[in-house]
Amino acid sequence: MKLLKIFFLFILFQLQAQQGGMWIPSLLEGMNESEIQSLGGKLTAADIYDINNSSLKDAIAHFNNGCTSEVISPKGLLLTNHHCGYGQIQSHSSLENDYLKNGFWAMSLEEEIPNDGLFVEFIVRIEDVTERVLNGVTPDMDDKTRQSKIDSNSYYVRTEAEKEAQQLVRIKSFYEGNQYFLFIIERYEDIRLVGAPPTSIGKFGSDTDNWVWPRHTGDFAIFRIYADTNNKPAKYSPDNVPFTPKHYLPISLDGVAEDDFTLVMGFPGRTNEYLPAVAVDQIVNKINPTNIAIRDAALKVIDANMKASDKVRIQYASKQARIANAWKKWIGENQGIHKSGAIEVKRQLEAQFTDQLKAKNLESQYGDILPQLEQLYQNFEAVNVKRNAFSEVFLRTNELMQITMQLYQLENAAKADEDTFNKALESVKSRLQSIYRNYDANVDKAVFESVMPLYVPYAKSSIYEKTAFTNSKTALKLLEGNKEKIVENLNKDAAYQFAKPFIQEFYSDIEPQWQTMNTQINGLQMQYMKALMEVLPEQRYFPDANGTLRVTYGKVKGYAPRDAVYYEPVTYLDGVIEKYVPGDYEFDVPQKLIDLHKSKDYGNYADANGKLPVAFIGTNHTTGGNSGSPAVDANGNLIGLNFDRVWEGTMSDIYYDPDICRNIMVDIRYVLFIIDKYAGATHLIEEMTLVRPKSGN
Repeated sequence: MKLLKIFFLFILFQLQAQQGGMWIPSLLEGMNESEIQSLGGKLTAADIYDINNSSLKDAIAHFNNGCTSEVISPKGLLLTNHHCGYGQIQSHSSLENDYLKNGFWAMSLEEEIPNDGLFVEFIVRIEDVTERVLNGVTPDMDDKTRQSKIDSNSYYVRTEAEKEAQQLVRIKSFYEGNQYFLFIIERYEDIRLVGAPPTSIGKFGSDTDNWVWPRHTGDFAIFRIYADTNNKPAKYSPDNVPFTPKHYLPISLDGVAEDDFTLVMGFPGRTNEYLPAVAVDQIVNKINPTNIAIRDAALKVIDANMKASDKVRIQYASKQARIANAWKKWIGENQGIHKSGAIEVKRQLEAQFTDQLKAKNLESQYGDILPQLEQLYQNFEAVNVKRNAFSEVFLRTNELMQITMQLYQLENAAKADEDTFNKALESVKSRLQSIYRNYDANVDKAVFESVMPLYVPYAKSSIYEKTAFTNSKTALKLLEGNKEKIVENLNKDAAYQFAKPFIQEFYSDIEPQWQTMNTQINGLQMQYMKALMEVLPEQRYFPDANGTLRVTYGKVKGYAPRDAVYYEPVTYLDGVIEKYVPGDYEFDVPQKLIDLHKSKDYGNYADANGKLPVAFIGTNHTTGGNSGSPAVDANGNLIGLNFDRVWEGTMSDIYYDPDICRNIMVDIRYVLFIIDKYAGATHLIEEMTLVRPKSGN
């Protein structure tokens, strides 16, 4: 039986090797290049990453440090998800010009809209600097000493890195701190909105369809990068010109079929693939249920108010999407963990690891790691749950409590010199102004009444009638005077009086406990990662996502989520019309799209069956941050735009199962159809390079 388990795990990890993993693009030669080609890809490692010649990496940009985007024309046209550009689209919207509801299309360069604070970053080069960063680090060092040495080494590595004056340098840790890479980065800060479909297309299905398949969402938006006259990064200026990229993606009109090769390249945010079973058990059975309950309570209030008021709908559109996204993801993650038996599979791997420790006489070196992790996580549970709940209530869902957190920081700054306090005061005022631009006190009060009882047994919603911090005018008035007067005013305010004890408890008790235990866990996790790779070297180990550029490859593939159910890998515009509910918040459809469907006016974008494709799924291993990532075909041509995962497979952040983990992509032909036939922005199509590789054109 033990041999059968080991064989099962070996086969499982081999499947994951070809259908999962987030690989560092500078290290693709050899194994990864062979796998890409075995799956049908024709790309070489140099086609994907090359520092001396243009390559795929030169078309991929980190979008505002949260999503991915790609250059699709020689004039710096940039494609990403509608939900990635949602904040910018919302910021330019008003009741008079409702770009969320009606969409936006710039018909000339002059009509493209600048976006204050928006930026994109390209990777110029990646270097392995592990030896230099870990120079002088020894196994007997405690965590604090070790980290201090790493920080010191990293500082010198960064300062000595060869780069151009405008380029940035970052060092990131991989494999739980066992490996380090340096990234040379170029940031562009003049990014202008070019086009966005209405929300009824870009967010079709909204929360009901989020994280599920079949999906019919045209989740895309178009921006343009501008540079100075030397094609270098520059702040916004009317004198800037469209950016000329080193590489941009040609666009395939051939579409996809099941088992076609797909490669997704982007900036995945965070995964934890090598957590021990005890950690996954805690996430699934303690952390996620608490977080889900709090966000569920907040969403019920926000959704009802958004449906009742267009003004609230615009104000809360971006906030609602942010809250709902993680809420539904956690629900699906729990379902996937249970369905795949991930916790048991991890326990089997740990048993195999333990057996091999004995076989290789390594028990004295690594034998205490798993027992210590088991005990630490048991001790960690209570404070971990409470810290997460505090974050959800005070930082994620309720804006008045977010404000009190800012005010607490301000009061602490009053203990320093006048200059420090004044800088903190200006920062708080700026943050408040940002909140009040899209704030409704009645909605926020109702959210407070729903979520606060999930953190404390009582909730004084009467503070909303007594506080100065439910509108901009009274809030700023209270922050007038010298620092002594301001601190006195703060401590008389009803909302601040209510929140302050909980915030003090967080900083004096909850956070220190959490940090101490988490540091211990991270230290052991680093040792466990090192031990796994040494004790079970036959396994495949890709580094966890950490916001750096990665490559994942797979195939277009349907899947069977439940008994007797099989999902095809492609959806069509017919499905949009089937879901259409006139006037519905989530499933309304613009009349023009209905008319185009009725007339079958699909142009060059229809499939061979005469239907218009909307989305497709594949086995690419993606996560948050891959939103907006390009999906390319075997030759590196753009075929889709990654925007989601299937609900049953959202647990791929913790455990990738090739049977049910699928990423969801907008078919690029639907994107082109909306730009061309729906919006009439044919000048954008003319900028692009359209190809038909399957027919040799």
